[in-house]
Amino acid sequence: MGVNFMGLVIPDEFLMAAGMTEDELKREIALMLYQQGRITLAQASRFAGMTRLQFQHLLASRRIPVHYDASDLEADLKTMRE
Repeated sequence: MGVNFMGLVIPDEFLMAAGMTEDELKREIALMLYQQGRITLAQASRFAGMTRLQFQHLLASRRIPVHYDASDLEADLKTMRE
């Protein structure tokens, strides 16, 4: 069948050809979108299925700088209130 992302189906053959699992694909998408500044650290780590600390370690291993802005602060404050 494949991976289903909000209606987009990624065939298993694609994952096999890329040598990736579904989790690895999610991490790569999260890394790319975070690096481009399209999503926050909190959003990226959630999408990747990782804690923020785990995702920050992944960023460091790829030499991708952590950017922390107002939206990240707001997400952290919201998390602390819950």
